[in-house]
Amino acid sequence: MAAVPARDHLTANQAARRTRVLDAAMQLASEGGYDAVQMRDVATRAQVALGTIYRYFSSKDELLAAALVEWASAVEQRLTARPPRGPTAAERLVDVLRRASRSMERDPNLTAAFVTAIASPDPAVAPWQHEMAAVLGALVSDALSGVAVDERDGIVRVLSWVWFGALLGWVNGVDRRRDDRGRAGRRRPPPRPLGRVAGRWAPPPGRE
Repeated sequence: MAAVPARDHLTANQAARRTRVLDAAMQLASEGGYDAVQMRDVATRAQVALGTIYRYFSSKDELLAAALVEWASAVEQRLTARPPRGPTAAERLVDVLRRASRSMERDPNLTAAFVTAIASPDPAVAPWQHEMAAVLGALVSDALSGVAVDERDGIVRVLSWVWFGALLGWVNGVDRRRDDRGRAGRRRPPPRPLGRVAGRWAPPPGRE
């Protein structure tokens, strides 16, 4: 299994090249989705040799998974600057997840590429899946203030499964297809906003 690169031990030039590679992959994914991210095209856009990419990432899926972790970490920092709102942990969690979901809705091609890559069975992706879980834990930590520490890991784990399931459904249009089955001949409804999906996870007010 490939290890997550030791980013703290990169030289300044190596870190700059790695950042250009990640940025190039995200740009290509934003423009054309998962299939648009080809390693040779990434190398060309990042202005690095193809072999340079493989020093950091063993596959396209690992590259995109690493890009997702970097992107999500930046989102987490932005959201942390604005504490979640709500009198209960459940309402604060929904607030955080809705705001995070809106960030993903803004670029559906990029989101679809991220979700496809992080779901890959490629062993090299596994360390990034663990890092993504850690980012999610940091993302919801403020919302879970007041919740017993020994309960938080379970809450974060379940949230990870539910949110990822919602992302898969959103990317693949599951909600839209379900609506279409009973609406033959009617105008197709717009895709359900991912932020609204997040709202369905909250228990009734006053119950946590």
